[in-house]
Amino acid sequence: MTTPAPPLLDLHDVHKSFGGVPALRGASLQVERGEVHGLIGQNGAGKSTLIKILTGAYALDGPGDQGSIHFDGGPVRFGSPQAARAAGISPIYQEVNLVGLRSVAENLFLGREPRRYGLIDWRRVRQEALALMQRLGLQIDIERPVGTLSTAEQQMVAIARAVSVDAKLVIMDESTSSLDDREVELLFSIVRRMRADGRAVVFVSHRLDELYAICDRVTVMRDGRTVRVARMGDISKLELVTTMLGKELAGVHRGVAADRKPAADAQPLLAARDIANPPRVRRASLQLHAGQTVGLAGLLGAGRTELMRALYGADRPTAGELRLDGQALQLQSPAQALARGIAYLSEDRKAEGIFPNLSVRENLSIALLPRLARAGLVDRAAQAKVVDEFIARLGIKTADPGQPVSQLSGGNQQKVLLARWLALKPRVLLLDEPTRGIDVGAKADIAALVHQLAAEGMGIVLTTSELEELVAMSDVAVVLRDGTSVAEIPAESLTEEAVMAAMADAAPAGDEMPHG
Repeated sequence: MTTPAPPLLDLHDVHKSFGGVPALRGASLQVERGEVHGLIGQNGAGKSTLIKILTGAYALDGPGDQGSIHFDGGPVRFGSPQAARAAGISPIYQEVNLVGLRSVAENLFLGREPRRYGLIDWRRVRQEALALMQRLGLQIDIERPVGTLSTAEQQMVAIARAVSVDAKLVIMDESTSSLDDREVELLFSIVRRMRADGRAVVFVSHRLDELYAICDRVTVMRDGRTVRVARMGDISKLELVTTMLGKELAGVHRGVAADRKPAADAQPLLAARDIANPPRVRRASLQLHAGQTVGLAGLLGAGRTELMRALYGADRPTAGELRLDGQALQLQSPAQALARGIAYLSEDRKAEGIFPNLSVRENLSIALLPRLARAGLVDRAAQAKVVDEFIARLGIKTADPGQPVSQLSGGNQQKVLLARWLALKPRVLLLDEPTRGIDVGAKADIAALVHQLAAEGMGIVLTTSELEELVAMSDVAVVLRDGTSVAEIPAESLTEEAVMAAMADAAPAGDEMPHG
């Protein structure tokens, strides 16, 4: 009788704490060779900590008898990410780590460039980069600086770089969060190719459909522990969600937003008419009333983020007009927008949101500091009061307000950013992918908060790639297609099918958008 081969990866009973707060409490993960293994759990469940221990970014707590890691047949404890990569582990994170000023080709081979006579062989770098992109079916110019690419294109470059290393284990941490359906299928074809080659993939995603489409098995984590391991065919979506939450599903899903339809003669709080911000925004319009949530819908590249940036003064439109309370509004900068009561939560919390080396307290209150200062000194008591209030109000899970924000889960980091702007008491809140990369429970918290803020009279514009969320949180949806607003769908007609029809230019989905 043949002895079964040991798994490629076997983490057993691992522990990790930060400031006395346990992040992992005896977690385990086994991954077979040639397997695509799902890893799921709420934000704060310990997934990111487990990955960082595996990749050498964090060390295990305690002596060697407190948990073990075996990889490729032997015990390991990587002292650095470089050591993990050298052993054959290649991570791809949700927020890509690329050098924006370097070209695609340079990023693909950064730190391991082919050399000739002791010098970098740039001709070979370009040849191998082009061959890699062609092999993966990616139509991205290898000469372009990475910083000029879209978020989705940058994600695909990061995936190509990981594949090029010829790793034994590839870790994909929310790698599909910024990809459209075509790009997701392209990614899955790459994953299937790696599986056929005998390589393993740890696939972290909050999108359950993706887990069933690509994974062989799944590990569910909760509160720093591994609570279930199952083959995908042996566990239902409902079981996955209830296992993650540790409770029944009642109360997790919110109903469709109440119809807060303004009076016909009501003046809009914020109005945008025929806004142009080439190349992505060509002719976009919307009206937002106090106490209303407007959902911006559209496929990837339709111009949703670019329109939000124009509403916030981060980009200056080349045409069109903005009005606030009926008065013309010309924004030269985000600072002017904030002064007029308009706040913006970016989709990229790493690059445009958190200050990772600062504490929760500092991140939450940083925009409010000018209002808390007296004679150039910050009123620490007033600061602490605001911080404590919003930690409690938004249910931010932190050991202490002084804890580095980088140690919080993604969902809790997102709540800190929301609290930063809510502390300013804005009249208009622009939310760009507020639930991107966070778990079911945190999504429900943010959806409930959106409803509450609208009920209190705030005007909210939001966009999300999850149509179910957009429909549930919005009073009206404005659909963008190729940078142009093509439909406005009121609450009574607002369904996922209606939004998709407008996106695809199919049957009429609502009122045509007025222009001119």
